[in-house]
Amino acid sequence: MAKHSTTSLLPVQKRWPLMVLLCIAFSTATAFFIGASFSSCNSHDYSDNNSNNFNTPIHSSASDGGAVEKEKNPLSFMKSKLVLLVSHELSLSGGPLLLMELAFLLRAVSARVVWITNQKPSERDEVIYSLEQRMMDRGVEVLPAKGQEVVDTALKADLVILNTAVAGKWLDAVLQENVARVLPKVLWWIHEMRGHYFKLEYVKHLPFVAGAMIDSHTTAEYWKNRTHERLGIQMPETFVVHLGNSKDLMEVAEDSVARRVLREHIRESLGVRKDDLLFAIINSVSRGKGQDLFLKAFYEALQFSQVRKLKVPPMRAIVVGSDMGAQTKFETELRNFVAEKKIQDRVQFVNKTLNVAPYLASIDVLVQNSQARGECFGRITIEAMAFQLPVLGTAAGGTVEIVVNGTTGWLHPAGKEGITPLAENIIRLATNIEMRKTMGQKGQTRVKEMFLEQHMSHRISLVLKKVLQKSTREARR
Repeated sequence: MAKHSTTSLLPVQKRWPLMVLLCIAFSTATAFFIGASFSSCNSHDYSDNNSNNFNTPIHSSASDGGAVEKEKNPLSFMKSKLVLLVSHELSLSGGPLLLMELAFLLRAVSARVVWITNQKPSERDEVIYSLEQRMMDRGVEVLPAKGQEVVDTALKADLVILNTAVAGKWLDAVLQENVARVLPKVLWWIHEMRGHYFKLEYVKHLPFVAGAMIDSHTTAEYWKNRTHERLGIQMPETFVVHLGNSKDLMEVAEDSVARRVLREHIRESLGVRKDDLLFAIINSVSRGKGQDLFLKAFYEALQFSQVRKLKVPPMRAIVVGSDMGAQTKFETELRNFVAEKKIQDRVQFVNKTLNVAPYLASIDVLVQNSQARGECFGRITIEAMAFQLPVLGTAAGGTVEIVVNGTTGWLHPAGKEGITPLAENIIRLATNIEMRKTMGQKGQTRVKEMFLEQHMSHRISLVLKKVLQKSTREARR
């Protein structure tokens, strides 16, 4: 890839972090950090008025950005607390990385944090080794998932956080007769939206934990209804906590010089010209993420522009999230479609990467096209909005709690019926530079009001306080 010396334009204090970003951007990473998406949520507590007895209240801590106290870390009350974090797996996917982020937030206030990974390969895995080393460097203790030491830790812990529904299997397998003693101090953090996670073997203890924390209202309602209808169990007290962008990402997003340098580097490496209009879908490549429907919509938009003789910049599409080392059947289908429609000069596939900031700086529009029930949250959406990008998203899942339709982007239906509406929205943005600019600015404003790291810390702190109070009461009985 071409590398030129535009970093010399930066002030001295900015060169080092930007060079790190550039190095990461041009290296081949082993996996892609799955992000998330949301729109307008209420800040008050609420519960359904439905009289069914399974309607556990769902509390919202979603949009209280203006109330965040900036001077004091909202998690400071966790100092010296012992927190056990239980992850189903340790990989470069969204769930484990999000739990690691919480681990670092807790370590920043001097909490004692212990991490276990329930399922590991028998042979050494370089990704797991690297992530564990990163945690230990930050003071997180890493223990084996089984054995008396972890049982003792769970019994002594002030708080146990299970991450994802599948992590529930660890309770019986490891704690055995001690499960009932630990459940009153368990906070279950759920990110899944797929039906195959609704198995009693995973979630049979869910009604008895101190609380559940879920990333969006849509997902919380889905879990409440599905657990009742399919499993006949009741959700515990449930808290909706919207995620937030890291300080590091926001620093780049708000630095116009850094964005320009990254944009030039990435575009040159992709062979994208300055005036090309770049639409990107940034997600792990799988049918559920909707890359196939996006490419069909993009092709349809190209046809519309020709038939209607529209004056639009040259449109390009980029699919970030490929696995060049192990191309799947689905990705082969995507590449065959591009070849069949003869749009190879318009579409590019990029290997999955941990660092999305360089690509967000280089594109013009983000497409969040997750299918079926959509994303539980989809952090990539708020990351894109931080970079002043309009978002074209499916009207499903957490995306509807992030993207304000017609204000920060446009929503379209999931499924095949969404192909033509998405194509029309692509044309709508391609033909209106002022719309792209205005939506991008309003998106960044929305992020600063609702979706920053301090907002997320504040929201999580409210949940942890309540769960700790509840577990303390239970321990005194």
